[in-house]
Amino acid sequence: MINHLPKQKNRQIPITPIVTGSSEINSEEGSKGRDSNEVITWQTQVADVITDIDQLLAILELTHLKSELYVPEGFGLRVPRGFVAKMKKGDAHDPLLLQVLPNKLEQVKVSGYVTDPLAENEQNPTQGLLHKYHSRALVTVTGACAIHCRYCFRQHFDYQANLPKSEQLEAIQAYISQHPEIREVLLSGGDPLSVSNRRLFLWLEALEALPQISTIRIHTRLPIVIPERLDSELLSRLEASRCRIVMVVHTNHANEIDENTAQYLLQAKQKGITLLNQTVLLAGINDTVAVQVALNERLFEAGVLPYYLHLLDKVEGAAHFDMAKQQAVELYWKMLEQLPGYLVPKLVQELPNRPFKTPVDLYQH
Repeated sequence: MINHLPKQKNRQIPITPIVTGSSEINSEEGSKGRDSNEVITWQTQVADVITDIDQLLAILELTHLKSELYVPEGFGLRVPRGFVAKMKKGDAHDPLLLQVLPNKLEQVKVSGYVTDPLAENEQNPTQGLLHKYHSRALVTVTGACAIHCRYCFRQHFDYQANLPKSEQLEAIQAYISQHPEIREVLLSGGDPLSVSNRRLFLWLEALEALPQISTIRIHTRLPIVIPERLDSELLSRLEASRCRIVMVVHTNHANEIDENTAQYLLQAKQKGITLLNQTVLLAGINDTVAVQVALNERLFEAGVLPYYLHLLDKVEGAAHFDMAKQQAVELYWKMLEQLPGYLVPKLVQELPNRPFKTPVDLYQH
């Protein structure tokens, strides 16, 4: 998953509630102490994310951890309040907290962990477009994301050089037209759902105008960290698309899917959107069979099918999240024992300069 924003100052932007008669689902946290007709939009939640480590530690009653942490200069702390509300106060090992809290281990240089682990800079034929796979192309719609996951493989990606401006939209259309083998386009980033509906719909219209495109895939973490992003306007537009719409969300732990999140995901499924999930194997977070079984069963309850279980991309600063391939294989065999086949994601790793995601050999040891 892609989670990056340019360096910014930590600041607090107060949420301004928007009063509406909408029937959108209200999260329990967002509706406390408010009139039942009052809705906190996804935009206000994005604007009010926590970017200050001291504030996060205070909320979670973990101020004693400060000495173990550091403040990154570029890829700083960024986490929505709703995601923080799913964390357990006083638990320094909370699996959601560990995904977002900067750790001094990020500063340790480890051989083999690099800034461009997938060699994406070599697969960038035009600004904003990556073409690594034969029948699919990927558009980096934005560098923005509502959450900064510490293992993000694009945390060093040069978004400023690759964000497609309006004039690049036609160039991307032209490139795709010149490559009739491209039948599916992935909207990525950053997080493509962090842009406004207006801007997102422009991309949908541009891609729908290309007869060769049959599927539009949206890779996003926002429906998990700010489920209100799946608002009625967005879901109605996706339902109306002439293309098949596939939404791949990114969830690493069952605790990320509370009832509010599940209801929004189920609404998307009811609109005919295919919902898939990708997970990254993370040491100390989701590296046990019990956690993996709970995650995939919870996804299914929310209308999402497990899709990929990724070995960690070897990005600089994330080595402490990695786990041995043999350990991953052993974990996978245990998952096969305990889950029906349709709830077992493919165990894969993405390697540079490969025209596909590489399945991990389960028989190599």
